[in-house]
Amino acid sequence: MADEAGNRNAFLIQEHYCSTNAAPVYGRMCKAIAGGLTRASAVGARILDWPGEPTRDALPLRLFGGLHALVLAGADDQLAAVYAGTVTDEHEILAIVERTLARHGDTLMPWLDGPPQTNEPGRSGALMMGLIEVVREHGPKVEILEIGSSAGLNLLIDRYRFDLGGTMFGPDGAPVTIRPEWTGPPPPRVPLEIVSVRGCDVAPMDATDPAVAARLAAYVWPETPERLIRVRTAIEMVRQRGVALERADAADWIEARLAEPQPAGVTRVLMHSVVWQYLPEPIAHRVRAAMVAAGERASAERPIAWVAMEPDRAFGHQVVRVRSWPGDGAWRIVATAHPHGSWVSADSSREEMASVELPAAAKIEV
Repeated sequence: MADEAGNRNAFLIQEHYCSTNAAPVYGRMCKAIAGGLTRASAVGARILDWPGEPTRDALPLRLFGGLHALVLAGADDQLAAVYAGTVTDEHEILAIVERTLARHGDTLMPWLDGPPQTNEPGRSGALMMGLIEVVREHGPKVEILEIGSSAGLNLLIDRYRFDLGGTMFGPDGAPVTIRPEWTGPPPPRVPLEIVSVRGCDVAPMDATDPAVAARLAAYVWPETPERLIRVRTAIEMVRQRGVALERADAADWIEARLAEPQPAGVTRVLMHSVVWQYLPEPIAHRVRAAMVAAGERASAERPIAWVAMEPDRAFGHQVVRVRSWPGDGAWRIVATAHPHGSWVSADSSREEMASVELPAAAKIEV
């Protein structure tokens, strides 16, 4: 049964998340919509009558992706002023949004049909902190298995250049350099060789398709035009040389990959970012079980590791966790990060956020 109050509250939850992550445009839009959205349009009615769990479904960002697509296409000048941050009054924002929903309802309605596809290359900078921890413990060579790869832009992690607090990784001359704002000690300069990168997604996107490229651009938040440039450059990198991305259920795929022969001297790494919240619990349970079973078989010659960047709702940002085998397989925090990787903190004082297991419940998509 639809819960109008709960559906409005999803926008307030997202507003909090935006306010803690330097996203005032979407923060203002969330507050305006939560306080005054009506059923005057079919889109407005669908939002207020949303039958699912709106936070888990990332309902606000489904809508905002569609609205941003209109702005990027030059289809709505008034809405563009909201996205540019020149219209800041809550009542004026609501009036513009209501008018846009009525005028562009046929275009916007399909954006509510599926979850956001925020395939952000900047997250690779945070994930690198997990990989660095893995190679410090198990040796320089890793093979990466990513679940929830979306369009595969983080499968380019071996082709990006990284400046992590002044410590450099990756190939010189890479088209994309990921340079997050840094807090805490920089990581050590350790040998790191990514021997292979493969990924899967239950509904992978072809980044080389112009419609998909436009969709990915629409999910970039308006406050960060540098992200839009980076996403478009990463897409061009995929056009020049593709990535190993398969359509598959996460549990089926990781079970099959873990069953493959593993080269000696190479750590096999499960990697994911802002994915866990979307996995149905039976799938998440199978992934956990497969990793624990692989960990029990692991040896010094053939280690297993898990690197995860997932949201922590209480703190409003991402936590980068690592576990590996042989060893106790316990989770440990190596960094916290902005949802899109614009900052990374290696401040060890954040260890109080460690949890025994990745949460099964939804957090918030960004």
